[in-house]
Amino acid sequence: MAQDNTVHIVGNLTREPELRFTPNGQATATFGVAVNRTWTDRQSQERRESTSFFDVVAWGSLAENAASSLSRGMRVVVIGRLDQRSWETQEGERRSKIEITADEIAPSLRWCSVKVTKNERRSPEVPNGEVPASADHPHAGAEHAPYRSPAPEPAPVGYSTSHEEEEPF
Repeated sequence: MAQDNTVHIVGNLTREPELRFTPNGQATATFGVAVNRTWTDRQSQERRESTSFFDVVAWGSLAENAASSLSRGMRVVVIGRLDQRSWETQEGERRSKIEITADEIAPSLRWCSVKVTKNERRSPEVPNGEVPASADHPHAGAEHAPYRSPAPEPAPVGYSTSHEEEEPF
C-alpha cells in the first residue's frame, strides 16, 4: 500500500520569508504560517479558538518567488509534504522538528486580490543566445524569445466559463 504524505494548509504568514542560498547556489526560503481554527463549544456554547504554527521551507524558483511576493500577515495556501529535520545544538543536544516542504504556495483570494506576473523561463547559458540543436527541441538553434503562455484550451462541451451562465446549485 502506498503512503501519502501530502498536506494542505491555509493560514497567515507569521514572519517575512527569509531567502538564502546553499553553497552550490540553490535558493531556499523559510517562513512561518499560523492556522487558526474556531468552533463553538457544545457544552458552554462559548466560541473557542486554537492556533497551530507551521514552519515552511521552499526551494529553487518557488523560494525566490515566495520571497519576492509574500509578506508577513498575508493569507496563503501551502501544499507540500511533512519532513522531519534533525540537528545537534552547540551544547551537544539532539533536536528535531517537523516542517512543511512546499510544492506549491499561493495567496488566498478570500479577502484580497492579487495581480499575477509571469516570470520568463530560464534556460542554461548558451553563447549568442542560441538554443543548442537537438532533435527533441522545437526551437533548436533559434534565438531565444520571451516565454509566452500557450493559448488556453477551449472549455469542454457543456461547460461554461462565464459565471453569469452557470445554474445555481
